Amino acid sequence: MAGNGLSYNEQGGEAAPELAQEAAPTTAPAAFGLFSSDTKKNEDLKQMLESSKDSAKLDAMKRIVGMIAKGKNASELFPAVVKNVASKNIEIKKLVYVYLMRYAEEQQDLALLSISTFQRALKDPNQLIRASALRVLSSIRVPIIVPIMMLAIKEASSDLSPYVRKNAAHAIQKLYSLDPEQKEMLIEVIEKLLKDRSTLVAGSVVMAFEEVCPDRIDLIHKNYRKLCNLLVDVEEWGQVVIIHMLTRYARTQFVSPWKKDDDDVVEEYNENNFYESDEEQKEKDQKVKKTYVMDPDHRLLLRNTKPLLQSRNAAVVMAVAQLYWHLAPKSEASIVSKSLVRLLHSNREVQYIVLQNIATMSIQRKGMFEPYLKSFYVRSTDPTMIKTLKLEVLTNLANEANISTLLREFQTYVKSQDKQFAAATIQAIGRCATNITEVTDTCLNGLVCLLSNRDEIVVAESVVVIKKLLQTQPAHHGEIIKHMAKLLDTITVPVARASILWLIGEYCERVPKIAPDVLRKTAKSFTNEDDLVKLQILNLGAKLYLTNSKQTKLLTQYVLNLGKYDQSYDIRDRTRFIRQLIVPNEKSGALSKYAKKIFLAQKPAPLLESPFKARDHFQLGTLSHTLNSKAAGYLELSDWPEVAPDPALRNVEAAEAAKEWTVFLGKTKKEKPPEKFYSESEEEEDESASTSATGTTESESGSESEKEDEEGSSDESSGSSSSSEESSDSESNGKESTVKKTSRTAEKSDSEDIKKKAKGINKKNASSSSDSESSSSDESSSDSKSESDPKSDSESGKSGRATSSKKEEKTVQDRKAPNKKDVFLLDLDDFSLVTSPVAVPAATVLSPSLAADLEGLSLSGSSVIDVTTQVSVPPKTHELLHRMSGKGLAAHYNFSRQPCIFGDHMVSVQVTLTNTTDQKIENIHIGEKKLPAGMRMHGFNPIESLEPEESITVSMGIDFCDSIQTASFQLCTKDDHFSVNIQPPVGELLLPVTMSEKDFKKEQGMLTGMNETSATIAVAPQNSTSLVIIERVVKAANLGVVPSGQDNIHRFAAKTVHSGSLMLVTVELKESSTAQLIINTEKTVIGSVLLRELKPVLSQG
Repeated sequence: MAGNGLSYNEQGGEAAPELAQEAAPTTAPAAFGLFSSDTKKNEDLKQMLESSKDSAKLDAMKRIVGMIAKGKNASELFPAVVKNVASKNIEIKKLVYVYLMRYAEEQQDLALLSISTFQRALKDPNQLIRASALRVLSSIRVPIIVPIMMLAIKEASSDLSPYVRKNAAHAIQKLYSLDPEQKEMLIEVIEKLLKDRSTLVAGSVVMAFEEVCPDRIDLIHKNYRKLCNLLVDVEEWGQVVIIHMLTRYARTQFVSPWKKDDDDVVEEYNENNFYESDEEQKEKDQKVKKTYVMDPDHRLLLRNTKPLLQSRNAAVVMAVAQLYWHLAPKSEASIVSKSLVRLLHSNREVQYIVLQNIATMSIQRKGMFEPYLKSFYVRSTDPTMIKTLKLEVLTNLANEANISTLLREFQTYVKSQDKQFAAATIQAIGRCATNITEVTDTCLNGLVCLLSNRDEIVVAESVVVIKKLLQTQPAHHGEIIKHMAKLLDTITVPVARASILWLIGEYCERVPKIAPDVLRKTAKSFTNEDDLVKLQILNLGAKLYLTNSKQTKLLTQYVLNLGKYDQSYDIRDRTRFIRQLIVPNEKSGALSKYAKKIFLAQKPAPLLESPFKARDHFQLGTLSHTLNSKAAGYLELSDWPEVAPDPALRNVEAAEAAKEWTVFLGKTKKEKPPEKFYSESEEEEDESASTSATGTTESESGSESEKEDEEGSSDESSGSSSSSEESSDSESNGKESTVKKTSRTAEKSDSEDIKKKAKGINKKNASSSSDSESSSSDESSSDSKSESDPKSDSESGKSGRATSSKKEEKTVQDRKAPNKKDVFLLDLDDFSLVTSPVAVPAATVLSPSLAADLEGLSLSGSSVIDVTTQVSVPPKTHELLHRMSGKGLAAHYNFSRQPCIFGDHMVSVQVTLTNTTDQKIENIHIGEKKLPAGMRMHGFNPIESLEPEESITVSMGIDFCDSIQTASFQLCTKDDHFSVNIQPPVGELLLPVTMSEKDFKKEQGMLTGMNETSATIAVAPQNSTSLVIIERVVKAANLGVVPSGQDNIHRFAAKTVHSGSLMLVTVELKESSTAQLIINTEKTVIGSVLLRELKPVLSQG
């Protein structure tokens, strides 16, 4: 299509001079009047379309298509445009077809006149013309041409061009909506197109399948493996459709992977396969090995969709996530959480959908998202809908371990200016209180404190939540009920008033003095109250009448009389009902004897549940799940079958598939030479181990399979694995290597071996249903490969075993070392602090964007004293280059207080460059460096261009050698050089460390005498509290807070970035508003400078 664009421009360029005089007068009226008519312009376009010059026609068509793109109505030009449908100029013809696709449905009669032209165009040598003609034909929604459309679709489905076949698949849906009676004939075309091996066609034909015959899964059997292996190369929206279809298919064809803990399944498996003669060994094996055996086709689907979690398209990632949620073993489903959290950095619409799905997931499996708790913290810039969903997820993830952190977070949210969000936060606190009994009292006290809040909505919501919490243990909270009774005079929100009245009525025996007085006050205002409050006043009166009739009899009768004549029929009905029930008379029935039991019965405490709990029966990622109601066209996921249908249904064309893909792999992939020495060295040991086994099994744990996929390793079947698996494995390996651009290390056999396997496939098919279990189970990491078929290629089996042993060794190593593969996907601030040492190469060159992403990593020193990330302090910004000096380029810098990724001894500096001009600034880079001896600098990568009024933040690393000397260098653009300087405050030359008080004193004892500097300072009264001292000291210097057992002594610790020397700071508060500031360090110069900087920080008011 790019070529077409060029030709448009070239021809348009030729036409421009000829049409300049015609076009000029037509543009003038539009410029001067909002309501000017386009009649003249359209007349002009009609003349150009009737011109004999192709250049004029082409320019007219471009302008018409431009009008359509802007939303203007160009339907009156239809007769003039349709005349050019037979034009010999290919560019004009394309644009005419674009126009006709838009208006053919509106102007059906005129479009029908050109039907013969469209039919001729279906035979055009140009594939774009053929496809466009079919699209126009299917857009003319007139029943009379259904046979013509049907014929055109059948012919197009056999076209040599995949683009035309793709359009045939699109036309199927249009024809089906026009005439559903054509269903059977269309299914034949769909069946034919499903066999198509083009990635261009796959997505479109599956969409047609979903639209026309979603229940005909028998059409998918033969094409299942092909679709799985083509998936990575299909266009993104096609991937979404195919994944959703395969999810439904898998739920009907495979047994549940979630039954792995069911003893019956395991017992049956063990009886059929292992230790038939030895009863004791069988029982022992059942206990040790509770293995679920996954169908190889089930594993194929999971393996081939996993790389798509890295797709740039959010819909694809969401589709794969729902597939893993509904199909994968629970231990493997957690791999999608990282990718879903990555989507939270997208726009708000994507965030909304993703968070809804995470909210549903987090109810059932909290562990999936607990490591990413910080990713769900609410930002002030989030819209209310996103805030509420994040709050929902945080509440779902709350447990005993993180509840204290979450409650602190919730306290901040309650103060939000967004009142709807603040109210939702209070409800979340209530849910946490009911779910986690350890914090129930804490939450209750916090909510009672909120009752004194100035905001009425916050108070009202607190009252409602407190009412629900008090129902769980009312005996202990009489004081809270009294406190809430006092609020009736000030609260006006009906729900809150009704909740207080209900509480007082329900527990009126616990507040016998207050309850009658509350009834007296509310009786006065009865006529002005909301209906909800009136009902509760009536209830309160009835309950008091039954428990304290001496004081409240007359009051209750007064209230009942008011209710009798109320405007609301609900109030009147309730009044009559209560009067008959509690006031005995001749007409009273038998129920009046039980009035007390009816009104004062024990009520069950309300269950505070997530509103997303009811959505889990909808398939994730669907419109129905988002709306929480069944949308039109929604297809429910079926339950897992008890017994899987025969997998041989999918083996029909396996031999052909294997041959085809073997050729493909042989041509496109340079295979590594087979490592025969590896299998020969272990031949004797492995043979003795393999002869006792009767089936080929290959089991991997979820974590193993995940790491193997990430490192580019793949499973390879040995022995008697089925032909289908071999073909699908080779397909998936080819595809995944294309996506990840990594070579598969497990492919040990050369192309000749693969061809031999392909030839012997038909022989192996007979035993495939019972023996095809290689790459099946991801639950157990202890099972090893074994041979079952004596006829199988022994070398293949041995190399497979060698590969397996290599995988196990590699997996053990991977578990020891942290995985650094996926740092691009997420901000690493979301992860917990690293406690094991992380080696950062000194001379590593990384991009600025990666530098920003990696700043959340923390380094560790010794086992006792660990480098940590300090409490976040807003960085102080310094000017590097003024916009006047920089000719419009302004630069500011700050110290990020994070370990530098460019080297262990460097200080991390973030530089923000801003273009304040109206011109683009190009090639911004660092020029000549003028650094003192020993000092090093790692600059940022050159910036190609910076648009007007835009800013960019880049990272640098500077090794200041534990000094406050200035780093001078040139900041250059394409045309200019500017000399700039960075001088660090002494507090920025440190990295905070964590240590115990005992370790602090031990280290301090070794740094006395010459290594100690101190001073006595006068502390301002407002600076004498712990929080203020810590805040001011940490703001001035990058120090870590050391826990202290004494209130008047505050300790801080850090290491110098360059040499790693300890810096110990002690602030000891004395009497009469003085304090002693002590600094212990080997670096006495830095110590004295730091002392000089900290003194004014603590003494100033």
